Amino acid sequence: MVDEALQRVPNRNGDKYIDEVNQIRDSLAIMGDNSTAFSLPQPHLQRTKLCDLKDQELEPLYVQRRDELKQLVASMVKPKIVQGRTLNGKEFVAFLGQILEALNKGEIPSTGSLVEVFNKGILERCLKVYTERMEIVALPVSVDKLQLAHGLAEDEARKRFDKQHFGKHYAAQSFLNLDEEIKKVFRSYGLANEYQSSKLCEAKFSECEEKMDHLQALKLPSMAKFNAGFLRCNQSFEMECVGPAKGSYEHRMSKMLARSRALFIREYNNKLFNWLVIFSLTMVVIGRFIVKLLLLEVAAWVMFIFLETYTRLFWSSESLYYNPVWHAIVSSWEAIVYSPVLDLDRWAIPIVVMLSFLAVYWRCIGARGRIGRSVLPMYNGSFRSSSGRPRTD
Repeated sequence: MVDEALQRVPNRNGDKYIDEVNQIRDSLAIMGDNSTAFSLPQPHLQRTKLCDLKDQELEPLYVQRRDELKQLVASMVKPKIVQGRTLNGKEFVAFLGQILEALNKGEIPSTGSLVEVFNKGILERCLKVYTERMEIVALPVSVDKLQLAHGLAEDEARKRFDKQHFGKHYAAQSFLNLDEEIKKVFRSYGLANEYQSSKLCEAKFSECEEKMDHLQALKLPSMAKFNAGFLRCNQSFEMECVGPAKGSYEHRMSKMLARSRALFIREYNNKLFNWLVIFSLTMVVIGRFIVKLLLLEVAAWVMFIFLETYTRLFWSSESLYYNPVWHAIVSSWEAIVYSPVLDLDRWAIPIVVMLSFLAVYWRCIGARGRIGRSVLPMYNGSFRSSSGRPRTD
């Protein structure tokens, strides 16, 4: 069985991995003549727990055969002789140290199986160091920051490998394997960063889109309020959207904001014109029936006539928007409707209710006072009755 396992495998395609295995076979074949077979039964059905099991839990036949194997090995073991001298325990340990040092320096031709096993463990530990350093990075981040974290973690992993690796030739191969594994882990982090970046930027984009839709539906249109919301939305997107997906979402963001601005400007003048017509008629009613202030009523009528006659004379309301008078009206409207201190669109309904209550209250109290003055008699101290008698209490 040993001879059959150590026979070379044909390698017509020149596969390097088959060549490496054949080298191992050739090295082991040298010791093939000095081999002894000894069969052992299976120690336990649960193979994954063999290291934790005690002899009492193992198969009794296996324990018995294992003891026989120990006796066989003890009978076959011969002292180590180097240069005609038998080595004792300490000398044998020192000899093994010299052999390992020579193997690590690549000075002894070997199959490299032992070195590869050691380097494989070191490779796994170095890869774990790289992964731990990359896990500190909170995704999403910009491509430059991810590349910087990758470079630092890769340098630390390589330095640790250089300090702990064995041999020269096989260490170089293990170094290439480490580099390949690091690239795989970095690619996975790159994909995760793209996903997190797309998720975050999509959320910010949707938030800004909802904000723009809300500004389109203002009850009292205000260009200043729209520009302030436009600026805040753009700034928050620039600050919070990070990662590789930012570029594509910036393009979408700019198109959406430009479309929203164009739509708002187109609807702004029409809404403002309608509100001014309603406002002028409301002031006419207030000035005539509630406040009874002739100047207020006349000013409201002048505004209403100007708005209606101008659009009739010049065919459409669009021509009004280029008139200097309209620009002055727009400036006054913007100053009233929106300011950093008071947003009239938010407080319009409470203010109207309060003013209406005050107007009705003032109207009722004023009317009651006039009625009282007209009904109650006025006392005159010089008044005398027709009879000439003094007035009594």
